[in-house]
Amino acid sequence: MPTHPSTDLILIRHGETDWNRELRFQGHIDVPLNDTGHEQARRLGLRMAGEKVDVLLASDLLRTQQTAAPAARQLSLEVITQAALREQNFGVAEGLRADDIRELHPRAWEDWLEFRADHAMPEGESARQFHTRIIAALGRIASTYTGQCVMVVTHGGVLDMVWRTVHGLGLDGPRRSDIPNAGFNRIRIADPAAPAAIEIVEWADTRHLADMPPQPSYDQSRHLKK
Repeated sequence: MPTHPSTDLILIRHGETDWNRELRFQGHIDVPLNDTGHEQARRLGLRMAGEKVDVLLASDLLRTQQTAAPAARQLSLEVITQAALREQNFGVAEGLRADDIRELHPRAWEDWLEFRADHAMPEGESARQFHTRIIAALGRIASTYTGQCVMVVTHGGVLDMVWRTVHGLGLDGPRRSDIPNAGFNRIRIADPAAPAAIEIVEWADTRHLADMPPQPSYDQSRHLKK
């Protein structure tokens, strides 16, 4: 049978924003990087100096484009934006913290805490819909740039979908992987016709962020119903 050259994708979660620090749902809202995020992006750009990258993609939201900019300069590449690489759409929860959602949309929040694959916030996107969108987008990238190395600056939820797919975790339940802002992750797709068959080569490498302030962490498990 014919074989395809594998495609390497360097996946990067955008740098920190003020809403990350405030633990607000960002989703599709266009939030810029804060000062820490810009420094993370600068260091990421330096980290990419040792990589051979053929193409640089980013979601069409500002925080990913700002994160990609230093790497684009370092690699002498333009940033190609794709809306399909956006974060999950959280509907009415976007811009709100957990306590705000609990007060304004109590039923939606209670349902959200079940972490069910087919549940979506009102006007939002379920984990299953999100997963379908992301795996299809990665398949298109692997097909378009077969045999090349593609840097993809995207969002934490996107990396969560990749992690779940590789480890066969399913889409129910809270996030279980480490996905730091501006961390370095490399995956390999051997067959663009089967993008779900993904290999993780590196994950959550933050050596380039040494001595940066601790990153905010939203502990989903403390909200789970006992």
